[in-house]
Amino acid sequence: MDILFLIVLNVIVPVFLLIGAGAFMHRVFHFDMHTLSKLNVYFLLPAVSFTNIYQSKLEWSTLLQIVSFLLLQSIALIVLSKGTTKLAKFDKSLSSSFSNSVVLSNSGNFGLPVSQLVFQGNPVGLSVQIIVTIYQNLLTNTFGLVNAVSAQSQGQKMLRELLKNPMIHAFGLGLLMHILAIPIPAFIWHPLQNVSNAFLAIALVTLGAQSAYLQFKRLSSALIFSLLGRLIVSPILALIFILLLHLEGTTAQALFIASSFPTSRNSAVFALEYGNHPEYAAQVVLLSTLFSSLTVTLVVYVSKLLF
Repeated sequence: MDILFLIVLNVIVPVFLLIGAGAFMHRVFHFDMHTLSKLNVYFLLPAVSFTNIYQSKLEWSTLLQIVSFLLLQSIALIVLSKGTTKLAKFDKSLSSSFSNSVVLSNSGNFGLPVSQLVFQGNPVGLSVQIIVTIYQNLLTNTFGLVNAVSAQSQGQKMLRELLKNPMIHAFGLGLLMHILAIPIPAFIWHPLQNVSNAFLAIALVTLGAQSAYLQFKRLSSALIFSLLGRLIVSPILALIFILLLHLEGTTAQALFIASSFPTSRNSAVFALEYGNHPEYAAQVVLLSTLFSSLTVTLVVYVSKLLF
């Protein structure tokens, strides 16, 4: 119980204090969300991606294991979510938002800060989360987008979204420089580290601002199924695949924890843009983020016991 209390105190409380600060300040000062979004996506996330991959100690065999796990996990969640929509007889529009709410997780401005707190001083743990975040980015702009839009010009739109994402380019550059052991001068490395360190606070304040005006009205069956799928079923599946792939140590811990993160805000963005039950999608984001304070705490605790 002492470990559980320390996880809540040192990981979950700091996360939700910053989320709460972001929600409060947005209601008072009315942040420009477009500017905050650009700051995170085009400045902070690429710096985090580059610095952690550049100094990571991941081996190619470990990278292959991580990708294998992520493919198994996402395929299982896609099949499960699609099966649930058919059994529950959701309409096509609701089915789209439901699947995205279960499959797409907030591995960026929630997952990365949590991992920074859990794996302080352990670049391997954070590097695993970087890979998870990039994978989720790819999944969002492929499965998530295809799931949300009609068949017209899907391929072109997906390609444009992927090519615009600077985090992927930063990852590739960091990986290349890591492999070639290219030294980075101190006058460049120190600013990069400062930007990377700034990510945790700004990302969580942004998440709080995004959640400031979300409203919850009623607990529908679709909402309950989404929360169960994202916060309960996903970690259970993750644990099964971790054991099947014989993953151990920090890699197993990081992947298990990553599986428990709440629904990606992109699922609500897609629902709003394409008219797929946007109110329901926004409620899933809000409630999964709130309830994740309990589920993520439990998963972090269990991961430390098991791995």
